[in-house]
Amino acid sequence: MGFLNKFFKKKEILPPFDLSTLKVDIHSHFIPGIDDGAQTIEDSVNLITAMSKLGYSKVITTPHIMSDYYKNTPEIILSGLEKVKEALYKAGISIEVEAAAEYNLEPEFEEIIKSNQVLSFGGTEKYVLFELSFFNEPSRIKEIIWDLSNDGFQPVLAHVERYAYWHKKWDKIEDMVNRNVKLQLNIGSITGAYGPEVRNMAIKLIDQGLIDFIGSDCHNPRHLEMIRHASVDPFFHKLCQQQQLLNKTL
Repeated sequence: MGFLNKFFKKKEILPPFDLSTLKVDIHSHFIPGIDDGAQTIEDSVNLITAMSKLGYSKVITTPHIMSDYYKNTPEIILSGLEKVKEALYKAGISIEVEAAAEYNLEPEFEEIIKSNQVLSFGGTEKYVLFELSFFNEPSRIKEIIWDLSNDGFQPVLAHVERYAYWHKKWDKIEDMVNRNVKLQLNIGSITGAYGPEVRNMAIKLIDQGLIDFIGSDCHNPRHLEMIRHASVDPFFHKLCQQQQLLNKTL
């Protein structure tokens, strides 16, 4: 309970938001043993079952692809997806599961784009989820966004609110929007689980109507608790009711 006591102190003033209206989660780590998310097939089944009970009808899971740590490929991810789907079927869990990836924006990602090995989601929309370093702004963001767009992909920046080096540089957010990058926000950021500055940034993005996707970024049961606590937060309600939000279109 220490984690909850530390982060979830706000007054619960709204009834839980009906997540069945959101329908789809687009950011999670449910394929076992290939990144820092689910480690066993039992973990995968338990986490996805919990997502179904929360009201989601579909999850698009997005394992990390990061050259230094998680050298995943489409083959590794998609074969893992089939194992998860088989386990869910055997367990009698009825929820749609797809897979894409969360790409770290690094030089190796440029090579993946050039080799036509990019995993996207959203069918013909070809959304591609990518993240930045949490420590320093990468040097070739604009070039990689251009490469993705030029190849017919729609870039989606993961947890935009968590990059501390942009918290006082709103022009960076505007630049992403002007480059037609879709912005994804983590549910846990609304709860304050990543700190007050991240929550403040999340609220500002919500108030400005700039978030296109909301994602759980679920790795483990702690993140399920974040969803439950966020579901009563007025800003979560506000975001989920905004017309530009694309989750339910997938």
